[in-house]
Amino acid sequence: MIDGRPQKTNLVFALTAMLFFGCFSLPNAFSQANDISLAQSFPQGKLSEILIAQKDWRPFPKISDREAWEQIPASITVSLIKQAEACANDEIPVLPASVYLQFKRNGNRSNYQDIWGERRNRLHTLVIAECIENQGRFLDPIADLIWAICEETAWTWPAHIGPQKAGVDLPDVDDQVVALFSAQTSNTLVLTEYLLDEKLDSVSPLIRQRIRKEVDRRILTPFLTREFGWMGYSARAHQSYPNNWNPWICSNLLVSALLAETDEVRRVQLVHKTLDCLDNFLTYYPSDGSCDEGPSYWGRAGASLFDALEHVYDATNQQFDFYSHPLIQEIARFIYRVHIVDDYFVCLGDCDARSPISHELVYRFGKRIGDQRLQDLGAYGFDEKAWVESVKRNFDLNRYLHLLFHGNEPARSNPASPPFVRDGWLGHPDMQMMIARDEEGSANGLYVAAWGAHNGQSHNHNDVGNFVLFADGKPILIDIGRPTYTRQTFSSERYQIWAFQSGYHNLPTINGVDQENGTHYAANKVSYDANDSIAQIEMNIAAAYPRQAGIKSWKRTIRLNRGKNVEIIDAYSLQEASSNVIENLICAGKVEQTEPGMLLIHDREESVRIILAYDPQILAANVESIELDDSKLRSIWGEQLYRIRLQTINAKTQDTLWFRLAKQP
Repeated sequence: MIDGRPQKTNLVFALTAMLFFGCFSLPNAFSQANDISLAQSFPQGKLSEILIAQKDWRPFPKISDREAWEQIPASITVSLIKQAEACANDEIPVLPASVYLQFKRNGNRSNYQDIWGERRNRLHTLVIAECIENQGRFLDPIADLIWAICEETAWTWPAHIGPQKAGVDLPDVDDQVVALFSAQTSNTLVLTEYLLDEKLDSVSPLIRQRIRKEVDRRILTPFLTREFGWMGYSARAHQSYPNNWNPWICSNLLVSALLAETDEVRRVQLVHKTLDCLDNFLTYYPSDGSCDEGPSYWGRAGASLFDALEHVYDATNQQFDFYSHPLIQEIARFIYRVHIVDDYFVCLGDCDARSPISHELVYRFGKRIGDQRLQDLGAYGFDEKAWVESVKRNFDLNRYLHLLFHGNEPARSNPASPPFVRDGWLGHPDMQMMIARDEEGSANGLYVAAWGAHNGQSHNHNDVGNFVLFADGKPILIDIGRPTYTRQTFSSERYQIWAFQSGYHNLPTINGVDQENGTHYAANKVSYDANDSIAQIEMNIAAAYPRQAGIKSWKRTIRLNRGKNVEIIDAYSLQEASSNVIENLICAGKVEQTEPGMLLIHDREESVRIILAYDPQILAANVESIELDDSKLRSIWGEQLYRIRLQTINAKTQDTLWFRLAKQP
């Protein structure tokens, strides 16, 4: 390490890691540096002056602060203690080498991750219950779990172990990889020690020593002395930005550095390097706040950035404050701009169609930037009953503690509705998304979101020109989202997974050819317009397809005629005449063929029906079912989906295809 900066890793390895682990938004020709720098604004000398000393920083009440813990409502505490009682005497699940190797051998990553998560979630439950009750009866089970986690060879998941010299294999005890869930584990153990403090010494003073030793050996020292791809140094050099890994890991590192590092000089170095890494995330981030990974990953991109900013904001007595910066504010607002209804958000790339948000975090972020819409999104539907239910999910101990101690405010806020933004345009070339609904402030009527951009996004699906349609808050034409992650997901075979292919999006297949992946497979001539009568996006998506599709031009227009219908107009020109042109439409509910030129599309609950009209002289309709065998997709969409295929009847070199969607009266 030179002057506190890590040595550069091999560029080929860095770029390979970018692709394999999905850690970066790939560079584009439109990148422009933002005028923000956390590290330069707060150099080490300044940080050393304003950081609260390690022994004095108290981000949450410790177990000894009985007044704070006793103010948590009984409706929550009783439930949490019951959870702890139910698991306190359970055997700790084993993490054998053979299960770790399943990712290498057959691509399965869930089996190991589930056991890994069970250990940590149980520890969170027991720690919180002990803090609530303060009777010592959960201390031995807590110590057992701490010891078991400290004795794991690595805290890094099998899917993320690739950067070690041995590659994807069993973890090398002498080559610790700082990745998402090794850093998350550090967060868990450091906060456990902080909360319980000297109570752990009543079991053994060696427990706290072991925590600090393992956190330093596995996390703090490797972070300070090495460079990992997620840090984003190679990304900054290529005018791109890291994805959610960067702020997610940095937010956990900050907790570990601020609470566990007792050498104040080294503590400042750790915090400053973390800020420098976050600058790599922010420098070329879209200035309109677009998260090209989509809303699900915003929860670990923009939201984890907020976690990180909050740690330093609090640890400097609010002197580290970037909440008035336009970029931070736009990153925050992204989440309500892509909100559709309930827990449905625009499903982009590897997102899930249904993405429950961290209500307390979103509300608090809204307060920090002074945005009422963001506060309303966080608070809507989050009453005391929802607060009680949400504390049963405790994957992230830092967020869990914020929820316990600050969840009462959004729970009592009770806004009339979430924002339900009528119109939105995220015009950065990595996104190019139109959002439009019939009415501001209402989920009634039609809602459409459509996007252009390119097929080289982080967590990309081949979906340039895709759109989704909701009616009265019900999904009609959908983006499926992602199946359960396996080894194939982030491999060279990624696009053999059907759900990632453009033919399983609301897009055309031309001459049997679907879109290809890569930044140069992109939309061009993209334009957007909106007024009180219409909202529309126009683009040429021909370049999103490879040469063998035989396309000269494919001008796609997606238009919401407010209070009437949604029109899709595709004007195309081909190299040779073809009748093998198919419009694919993915439907959440069943489809009825009623008469020539008309289909009836139901939502899943069959409470809303949409009429799909098309020209039967030009297009012939076929409907097929898509049986879902993936547990993640089934949990959202049920057992099956439906795909409409509208195929051209006559061979032509150019034509204009259209179809309209309107609510059945």
